[in-house]
Amino acid sequence: MMGRMSVDDPDPVALALRLVLVALGFGLVLIGGRVAVTRRFPVAWVRVAHLTAAQRSEPVRWGGTVALIGAGVLVQQVPSLASVPHPVGSVLFAVALLLVLGALGWWTLVRR
Repeated sequence: MMGRMSVDDPDPVALALRLVLVALGFGLVLIGGRVAVTRRFPVAWVRVAHLTAAQRSEPVRWGGTVALIGAGVLVQQVPSLASVPHPVGSVLFAVALLLVLGALGWWTLVRR
């Protein structure tokens, strides 16, 4: 039976993976938020992602979607890194799902 994970867990690999996910989530929120607010893509992002001209014309759409997905990743990791009661963990999981669905809605509804 799988137990609850926490920062005090003796399995360093699982803890490292969770911390990597948290760092990735923070990075996605920061980069996506920056793109959505400044309405400009970082040069490295354009080069690595090979964005087309049509995609480059929608920074708010891309940035908001990336930021919401990053927030979903962060919220989903809270119960595994902090000691929270089971009902709170379930609510946080539901919030993470709503954030991902919000990212899908953002992608669908936001145009130029």
